[in-house]
Amino acid sequence: MTQRIALLALLCLALAAVPAAAQVQRDIYNNGPINGTTDAWTINFGYVVSDTFTFTDLTGYFVDQFSFGVWEFPGDTMTSVDWSITSGENSGTVFGSGTASVNNGNLTDKFISTNQFGYNIDEITASHLSITGLTNGATYWLNLQNAVVPSGNPVFWDENSGAGCRGAGCPSMASESTVGTIASEAFTIDEYVETTPEPGSIVLFGSGILGLTGVLRRKRF
Repeated sequence: MTQRIALLALLCLALAAVPAAAQVQRDIYNNGPINGTTDAWTINFGYVVSDTFTFTDLTGYFVDQFSFGVWEFPGDTMTSVDWSITSGENSGTVFGSGTASVNNGNLTDKFISTNQFGYNIDEITASHLSITGLTNGATYWLNLQNAVVPSGNPVFWDENSGAGCRGAGCPSMASESTVGTIASEAFTIDEYVETTPEPGSIVLFGSGILGLTGVLRRKRF
């Protein structure tokens, strides 16, 4: 009976300690936090706003999502936005593009605060993008346009002027389609990577297997 209890305990220990790889999300570019108090640029009514980024630590399978700050009129919630990642300012090689939308299940609009001008400051996240072909060291452009809110009001991409930027090439170079160069915008880019087991988990797993083997040998002989 004692041996059976010990066998069961060791089996549970071994199974619980099985080293398993898992995909986790990781912030690989951060153009600075959402500011919400200085300025912002329209990303609908035909205007395109673009900002640059450079990877130095891209290791995963693909870039999966990006987030950015917006100014919206009170009561508005973004339902969709067109995006692209290109080799030039809204031009050149297209590495990924599409429409992130609530209906597609790949856009979320998170309220953060109301600024001194009465605008709502929100964080927009476009996810499930699976962008491949990007490399470390190259400069890319994130382009946003055709943002939609049900009221039809303007939507503005938050400007942070590079404050708090933690990415390569900061402060980044940004541009608005009708006025040219503008200050840096607030956004982050994330990838999915496959994690490897921690050494402690591997040791625990091995200990469980060895203990299980010992119990089985004593029972057999």
